[in-house]
Order: sequence, then C-alpha cells, then structure tokens
Amino acid sequence: LLKPSLILLFIKTQSTMKNTELSFKLGVEFDETTADDRKVKSIVKIEDGKLVHIQRWDEKETSLVRQVNGNVLLLTLKLGDVVCERRYEKAE
Repeated sequence: LLKPSLILLFIKTQSTMKNTELSFKLGVEFDETTADDRKVKSIVKIEDGKLVHIQRWDEKETSLVRQVNGNVLLLTLKLGDVVCERRYEKAE
C-alpha cells in the first residue's frame, strides 16, 4: 500500500468577532496572521493523536493543542504559565 508523503490540513474558525481560515502542511513552518492580527511563525504536528500547533513571535511562544473525543473538540491554549481550555461540540 502507498502512504501519503504530504498531508495538508485546513482549519476554519467562525465567530461573531472574526472568521479565520488556515491551511498548512504538517511539520512545515509557515507564516500566520492570527485572529488578533499578530504575525507569527507556526508549525503544526500530530503528537499522541493530538494536533499540536506552536506559534512563535517576539521571543514568545503559544501552544494550541486540539484533540477530538467523539463529538467534542477540546482546545488547550498555553502562553507561559497561563492555560485556557475551550470545549466545542459538533452542531447537529
């Protein structure tokens, strides 16, 4: 069997404040403009079944870890000692 040598992902976020779209190749650094208009260098990898997204800018680093469990997406964001968890449920 052949295995893909390149995996492309697309993340679309919609809210009342701002909509964002992000497309990238796993494991390849790319330029990203965040929802709050920061210009960052990002890289996304899969680790232990989780999508791990690292953003770097101005000597700072943010991690966004996404994991799916059934109809729930749990997003854990970290910047230094600050941690935020967001829980999304699939719309029916």
